[in-house]
Amino acid sequence: MNTTAIRKKLHNYLEIANDKDVMAMYGIAEKAIEGSGVVYTNELIAELDRRHAAFKDGSEKAVTAQESKKRVQKILKSARK
Repeated sequence: MNTTAIRKKLHNYLEIANDKDVMAMYGIAEKAIEGSGVVYTNELIAELDRRHAAFKDGSEKAVTAQESKKRVQKILKSARK
């Protein structure tokens, strides 16, 4: 069985597993989970560099975090209706 198939099986199992089994599995993987950080792939770095350059040269517009938050709140509010 390949890694992708194993991931799918584990994911599906975790959705229905009882609390005892979830806690046992977490105990096994806890150090790996807590120690894992964000991994920036070369593709992601290149995309971030492209976006930064486009922002700096004015070919793309950016929004502030506050404006972004307002947009998200508006979307969530309309989804609740």
